This record gives sequence, structure tokens and C-alpha cells, in this order.
Amino acid sequence: MSFNSLDLAFSDDALHRYSRHILLPEVGASGQATLRDSSVLIIGAGGLGSPVALYLAAAGIGRIGIVDNDNVELSNLQRQIIFGTNDVGHGKAERAGSRLAVLNPEIEIVTHSLRVGSENLPSLVSTYDLVCDGSDNFATRYAVADSCWASGKTLVSGAVQRFEGTVSTFAPATGGPCYRCLYSDADENEALSCGQAGIFGAVTGVIGTLMATEALKEILSLGRGLSGRVLVWNALDAVFRSFDLPVDPECSCCSRGKV
Repeated sequence: MSFNSLDLAFSDDALHRYSRHILLPEVGASGQATLRDSSVLIIGAGGLGSPVALYLAAAGIGRIGIVDNDNVELSNLQRQIIFGTNDVGHGKAERAGSRLAVLNPEIEIVTHSLRVGSENLPSLVSTYDLVCDGSDNFATRYAVADSCWASGKTLVSGAVQRFEGTVSTFAPATGGPCYRCLYSDADENEALSCGQAGIFGAVTGVIGTLMATEALKEILSLGRGLSGRVLVWNALDAVFRSFDLPVDPECSCCSRGKV
């Protein structure tokens, strides 16, 4: 996106709403216009997708897509902060969309109440600028990552279990690495769900908020992103650490066809 092509006109309400962003020299009116003209697809309206969606909507992302085919359960409310007790039994995508519309009526919310897979992801991913994946199983993560890479779309991916979480960004424009460079041989049956392993609820809030931050940074080209790195947070030790992620020369996704 080019700042030169942006319409920088804002209503008085929008200027007031986004004033704290606009005050930042690194963002300003042009940056806020970039956010307004951007679109993000969020895979999963769960523990990670909730804070991602709330912060991206609050930040003024112009079009947000939410994909989830599950219904809200009572056990979700311990960490999925976009929902309330009155949402139990209703579709997550629809209820999350309604919550975001209340938070920021100036943006467009598109809900996709469906299960994603390799057959429908390409058409979904292609219509958004960036994808945030908060899904909870390897089969979905692989499908999302492969579709993003094939479409040239930047992917911000997060994962949590028990008291720990990870965040990374996979940007095809940089030439790698991709998600399969990080988890090349992962067996989806080896990854325990939150219902099996448990999850400290606030951990999803921290990791989801980090995902939203990295997504906004990518859209605005701010600072140092997480492409080629993995950020890990351990809540019990209150420690952040990161490690470099090189391109796997044998990767079946990003190295396919390379000499």
C-alpha cells in the first residue's frame, strides 16, 4: 500500500477515536489511513483470536474477517474474552462480529461460519492483506500457512499451551522461512488441545495481544518484525526469549522447487 494513494480525510469522531495513534510520529494520520485501508483475516475466534480481533478493531483496521464454525461454550469464557455468558450456545463468528461492531462501528466486519481447509482457504486468504492464525490444531495451521505462502500473504501465527505461548511472522515477500520450517514433522495427534492439557487463561491474552501488535507493525512497516524469529513467553518464569528461525532447505513449502 502506498501512502500517496490514501485518502487522509477523517471525520471528527474518527480523529478523536484514533487520536492516540495519530499523535505517534511513527503512525500519524497517514499511518492511520493505512490501517483504515487494510484488511485482516483472523482464523479462530478463540483464546487468541479474541484479543487479536478486539485490538485490530480498536486500532481501526478497515475490514476484519473472522473465521470460526464452533459455538460458544461455557468453558470458553475463562479465556475467550470477546464473548459473554449470554453468547453461550451461539455461533462464535457471528457473536464475535457483533461485539466488534459495537466496539468500532466505523469498520467492516465479515464473518465466515465455516471450517477452513485446503479447499476453501485460497479464496478466503486472497481477499485479505494479512492473516492472523489462532487455530488450535496442526492440520488447520498447516493449511492456513500453505495458503498464505502460495498467495504471498503475510501470516502472523500464535500458539499457547498451559503456561507458555509462541508468536512468529511468516512473510513470503522476504523469501522465508515459512511455518513448515518451524514445524516440519509435527504430528497433529501429538499436540494436546486446551481441553486436554489445560491453559492459563491470561496467557492467551498476552500472546493474542502480541499477535495483534505484530500484525499492526507489519501493516505499518514499523520496527523489527518476527519474520525469521520465534518469540516465546513463559508465564511461570515471567521470561520472554526469542530464537532465530532459518529457512529449512528441505522444506516442502517454501523451498519447493529451489535448487
